[in-house]
Amino acid sequence: MKNEMVAPVYDPVLKSSPLFRDLSDLEHNAALAFLEPRKIKKGKLVFKEGSTGEEMFVLVSGEISAFVKQADGTDRLMFEIKPGDFFGEMSIIAGESRSATLIAKNDAEVFVLHGIDFYRIIYEHPMIGIKMLKAIGKVQNTWLEQTSRHLGDLMRWGETARRRAIGDELTGLYNRRFLEESANQRFEKGLVGLRNFSLMILDLDYIHKINESYGTKAGDLVFIGVADVLRTTTRTGDICARLSGDEFAVLLPDMGHDEAFEIAEKVRSTIADNKFIVPDSPEGKKQIKINICTSIGIASAPAHADNWEKLFKTADNALHSAKEQGRNRVHVAETSGKGAPKIIDKRDWRRGIYQKP
Repeated sequence: MKNEMVAPVYDPVLKSSPLFRDLSDLEHNAALAFLEPRKIKKGKLVFKEGSTGEEMFVLVSGEISAFVKQADGTDRLMFEIKPGDFFGEMSIIAGESRSATLIAKNDAEVFVLHGIDFYRIIYEHPMIGIKMLKAIGKVQNTWLEQTSRHLGDLMRWGETARRRAIGDELTGLYNRRFLEESANQRFEKGLVGLRNFSLMILDLDYIHKINESYGTKAGDLVFIGVADVLRTTTRTGDICARLSGDEFAVLLPDMGHDEAFEIAEKVRSTIADNKFIVPDSPEGKKQIKINICTSIGIASAPAHADNWEKLFKTADNALHSAKEQGRNRVHVAETSGKGAPKIIDKRDWRRGIYQKP
């Protein structure tokens, strides 16, 4: 018999559990007859998130940790279960799957109430059943209030984590990882060929001189200003990213290299015409206005590449060509039909578009 295995009738933890707190001594004895004791070793699984369950539990010693799997596949600790707490009841009352994975934090002892025995209590001892259901409802209401607050915190945490995962903290642009994933998705889904897209890589000219003369804070302010220029000169849906340091990139969906040149030239000229406000020295409190220029390289898919690595390398080569040819200019990689792409300075055949300041 199950009741021959249980702890003494007046076990203080079991007696004080919210599930049995309102029971009389007689009712308490009757309920104990349906409980099965179970020991769980440290680190062992109690039950797994998403599994079906036909048991509810009351913890009498030790601790149990509850984890929920996040979108990235990692397990996040949600709460700890302490002696006297009961759990797992919704699987037998509402037929719901387990909402979390529970693991013994240390050696633990629980009393188990099987679903069929829970309904036997309600049928054979209706007053006990009513009191237990009221206790469950009360705890559920408290849990829902706490969960609501926790979900608010979790959503805020998740949004912050999401921004950190895909964004550059200084400028608010996307980071290199997000840019690469976005481009790779286009190649993997077979969109390249059906729809063009271009990559623009830009590098600020002589940024080291600004850091040396005015300090790294000045450099950061320039990066923030350049990010603002990218936002205002590109289209909604274009992916503007900071790769590292003073190197930026823009992914231009549904755009060939000729159209990309127009955008790049707009970015280049806007940066060149802009006045960036920075401190007048590394330790200075006064502010001055400075100019800076940028060199830009462009490559397109499928004209120049059939994968991300080749696209990036081709655009980067065009960027280096622009810097070698005098900086503050836009170079586009142009295929010659066979072999590697050759670099074209668009000023050679589009006079009037580029005006050197």
